[in-house]
Amino acid sequence: MKTSKIITAVIVLLAAIFALLIGYNYLPPKYKFQNKAPTQGEGAQGERQGGRPAAGGGQGGARGTSRSATVVRVTEVAPGTIEKSIIINGDVLARNQVSIFPTVGGKLTDARLAIGDSVNRGDVVAMVDPSRPGEVYSGSPVISTVSGTVIQAPFSIGDTLTTQSAVYVVGDLMSLRVETFIPERYVAVIRQGLNAVVWLEAIPGETFNAEVVEINPVLDPASRTMRIRLEFTGRAARDPRIKAGMFATVSLVTSRKVNVPVIPRMSVINTYGSWIVFIVDENNIARRREVELGLDNEEFLEVLRGVSRGDRVVSQGQNFLSDGDPVRIVE
Repeated sequence: MKTSKIITAVIVLLAAIFALLIGYNYLPPKYKFQNKAPTQGEGAQGERQGGRPAAGGGQGGARGTSRSATVVRVTEVAPGTIEKSIIINGDVLARNQVSIFPTVGGKLTDARLAIGDSVNRGDVVAMVDPSRPGEVYSGSPVISTVSGTVIQAPFSIGDTLTTQSAVYVVGDLMSLRVETFIPERYVAVIRQGLNAVVWLEAIPGETFNAEVVEINPVLDPASRTMRIRLEFTGRAARDPRIKAGMFATVSLVTSRKVNVPVIPRMSVINTYGSWIVFIVDENNIARRREVELGLDNEEFLEVLRGVSRGDRVVSQGQNFLSDGDPVRIVE
């Protein structure tokens, strides 16, 4: 009996505590116990009403701070020289390459020269036996029509030749040329005297000057290319390291302007068909400028309108800028 009374008392006590908790939640806020720091909204409200904002601030304090500066690099607009070029591959050839043909067809019985040998005009360079089965003829000499160095000797003794078989190819190795083929889209800008820079895989790390000296007036209908030949100039014309048959890479200058405003290519942004840059004013504020561009190459652009000489153009970091943003310039 005594135990049941204790259990009943405990149940009643728990029910009373639970009722008190529920009732407290429904009390108006002013009757509740408060011991907390003002919220951000309360701090901002107190500041608007003239009171002191709470420590830790509200949103009103954050609004008063300035935006952080974007780190950028700049390049000053300055006059310079800009060249536009095309890169093509070619081969080093001996100048005035001439093929030596026999006057009659037959079997090659004597080959007197090898690649690299020198030959003079009028020298007998080979013998051809024009005999046929049942007939005997004396050997027919093959005579060189030019002086130079043998650069090709495709046939061996015993080979059968025709009058169209080039026994030797002779060239002038003292004067070398580069032969290459220009795509059709560049034909209109090619002319004699254009300057070029040549790289040779056999001589890495060095460049050689050349100029266009010969242009084929007819395009190859199969490849839609035009053959041109370039001649080495300056020290390259007498460099003994350059040999016929070398593979060459040619940078052919098609346009050139001097003393024009130029900026780095990476500083320009294309926005909806317009080209824009950001310049930095005397207060280190970024200003958006729309520009008109002229000649261009892999590294630089000519600016026709939109910036002036001496302007500081953002060359790195411009993709994160908007007009009027503060910037911090780093070297």
